[in-house]
Amino acid sequence: MSHEITTEPLTAAAFAPFGDVLEAEGAPDKIINQGFCGRFHDRAALDFGPDGRAGISLFKAQARALPYRLEMLERHPEGSQAFIPMSRDPFLVIVAPDKGGTPGAPRAFLTAPGQGINLHRGTWHGVLTPLTPPGLFAVIDRIGDTANLEEYWLKTACMVKAPADEA
Repeated sequence: MSHEITTEPLTAAAFAPFGDVLEAEGAPDKIINQGFCGRFHDRAALDFGPDGRAGISLFKAQARALPYRLEMLERHPEGSQAFIPMSRDPFLVIVAPDKGGTPGAPRAFLTAPGQGINLHRGTWHGVLTPLTPPGLFAVIDRIGDTANLEEYWLKTACMVKAPADEA
């Protein structure tokens, strides 16, 4: 596993193996509300398993900075998890493919203002990492009685940094 990760812009194509990018880009799917609202319809594959239900929570996380020390990844085997920022501030998204029950090589994405994400069920990811206050997010995820969190502590921490031209 690499010990240094350079962030990349969050795009739907690059993020597709891990989840969905939530953004209102391009033409809306439908115009509603007497022509005053564009609806960008059904933009995330929400999955709460057979024993869960959807819940909306609010998270308020402390802002972090780049370079960022990545020591732990987690996943939610019972359901997807969507993060929708309640401000137009970018945030850091770290994900990794599954390699036989443990995380593979992590990737780091920087969101653009107005982007949110939906992590597919079972996707390894870093913790919520806003880069500026207030760090307030609406989170749509699974509510249920069974355990839905696995953590994996890296043997060697990785440093996540901005591309050289932004440092």
